[in-house]
Amino acid sequence: MAMPKAIFDETQQLPEINDRAGFQLAAVQAHDLASQGFKISIFVALLLLGALIANTLSLSAIWIAFFCTNAAALILFGTGLQSAYDIARWRREQAGLASLPLGRLQQWTIALVTSPWLSEDTREPDRFERLSGSVLLAGQSFLSRMGAHPLRVFCLALFACLIVYAGWSVRADDIALRTMTFLIITVCLAFAFLLLVTERRLAGIDAVEWREAKAVSQLARVPILVLIVSCFCLLLSTRGPGLSIKFLAALGGFVVLVGFELLLRASVAMFGPQNDSREPVLITTSLVAGALQWPPQPLIGLQSELQAKHGIDLRQVWAFSFIRRAAPAIIFGTLLLGWLMSGVREISMSNRGVYERFGKAEAVLHSGIHVGLPWPFGRVLPIENGSVHELATSVSTNINGEPPADAEGPAPESANRLWDATHISEKSQVIASGSDSEQSFQIVNMDVRFLYRIGLSDRAAMEAAYRIGDLPDLIESTANRVLVHDFARRTLNDVLSEGRLTLANDIASAVQKNLDDLNSGAEILAVVVEAIHPPAGAANAFHGVQAAQISAEALVARERGTAAEQANEAQLNASLVRDNAMATAREGIAASEVSKLRFEAEQSAFHEAGQAFLTEEYFNQLTTGLSRSKALVLDHRIGGNIAPTLDLRSRMLPVDPDTTAEPNTPHQSEKTGP
Repeated sequence: MAMPKAIFDETQQLPEINDRAGFQLAAVQAHDLASQGFKISIFVALLLLGALIANTLSLSAIWIAFFCTNAAALILFGTGLQSAYDIARWRREQAGLASLPLGRLQQWTIALVTSPWLSEDTREPDRFERLSGSVLLAGQSFLSRMGAHPLRVFCLALFACLIVYAGWSVRADDIALRTMTFLIITVCLAFAFLLLVTERRLAGIDAVEWREAKAVSQLARVPILVLIVSCFCLLLSTRGPGLSIKFLAALGGFVVLVGFELLLRASVAMFGPQNDSREPVLITTSLVAGALQWPPQPLIGLQSELQAKHGIDLRQVWAFSFIRRAAPAIIFGTLLLGWLMSGVREISMSNRGVYERFGKAEAVLHSGIHVGLPWPFGRVLPIENGSVHELATSVSTNINGEPPADAEGPAPESANRLWDATHISEKSQVIASGSDSEQSFQIVNMDVRFLYRIGLSDRAAMEAAYRIGDLPDLIESTANRVLVHDFARRTLNDVLSEGRLTLANDIASAVQKNLDDLNSGAEILAVVVEAIHPPAGAANAFHGVQAAQISAEALVARERGTAAEQANEAQLNASLVRDNAMATAREGIAASEVSKLRFEAEQSAFHEAGQAFLTEEYFNQLTTGLSRSKALVLDHRIGGNIAPTLDLRSRMLPVDPDTTAEPNTPHQSEKTGP
């Protein structure tokens, strides 16, 4: 009973379906969408090929961003065409219409691409083929549950976002406009014109005939905008690649925003019911793409959806009506006030600014708030105020990118100063040399760093702002030229020993003189010679030569010290002998003089005193001879008529007999008589 009822319902609905214009024109619409999708696919393939060639040939990043951004925008538009084609094909099948054949070129291209998968194989499938067939059936089952339509939209939108990410950049080199550049711009603008014709044709279709035409036409405006603006960026790149690559980066961000919206819509559609008997819904409607219209109506799509699905009409709300009427005046006043406020500039303590009025430099502004003409009639060029920079004469080790070293861990690689290691911050330099009375050269590795800043005077700020385009490159090239001239007249020993003390001062003076001649406004604060040594391969040999030289010099110094010590010792001994001889001679002369004086005195005394002097002298000599003996001296010349005489002039106590002596001693038995 159920089957006849279903057949009866289907027969009742067929006349109604055939009467609707969307079903009647479904075959034509599907054919139109397939043709447009084929053209878009060919152009996307050409753009991706151009991006691959530009990346392989290492061209400027502007070309890679140009090709990738346009390819991603066209992929999003092709996604919208594919989504609308699925709906048109479903209507054609429901209406029982035959599909219109494609052109010969399209059929040949499709057959060429799909030929590897359509080849007939009559042999028995092996185990691997049966396993792959099972996996394919499982994938088809999963695809039927998730829905082929949302999954296809999700993959294409994700692919477009990845393409933009692969070509996104904000730094690029200069490019020259050649014939090929103008040819590419012409082709892109011609294709943009064809897309514009397609967009106008789709926008002019009534919603009764084709409900998805308006959404597809809105999505077509994305590649049109991207193609036109990207071509303008290529023309603008001759004025400087910085602004062009930023415009292309902004276009890439806009394309990613549209792709992200399609990703969200496809993700939500995957969780919806999947029923082949129901008419598919267009997933690729975009509010972001719908904002590309004039006059701008960014909320018209949201308003239509709210009114259609929830019955909310925002036009009946008085607050929104008031905002709509007051918004132009408020926006215009805000923009005017913002433009006038562009004449107020704040300069920080670490900066200065050269103020330009109608393109003419007027003065140098220092830190503080300054008021001038608004942009573009007045502008301020920022200049550093005392910031010190360090510049190496070769490729640096990029300290900013090096992770900070642990206080307890090993030293970083940039602190390595060993001669037997090659450092990226060092460069080779040729110096003068001589061997066997012939001129030659030698090579040393050096790491010379310059500390510089822009001069603090207003004149230096003006010169740095207008005369120099890239100050670090200028200082590096000038320093390399000065180093070549300076090292050409120095030898290895001069560089590695006593000449190193004056090397930094000589280099700083020469570089500063060149910069002053160029009116660069730069000031060299110091030149730091971090390291200077022979190449890493010759470091050990040079260490051996240095060690031998040091050993020879030490041996010579040691022998000279020994010779000096022996000479000084001999000189000391000779001096001592000479001094002793002179002292002995002086003592002999003094003794003879004393004897002479004593003789003269005794002779004078004898003449004066006569026999008394002789007697006195006799007793003195006797006293001296017997000074250490105990004796009693009696003069035999003392007679009976002469009283005894004792000479007490010597102040000596009289010598008495020793009473402690034994009785039989001679002293006690002696008697004195007249």
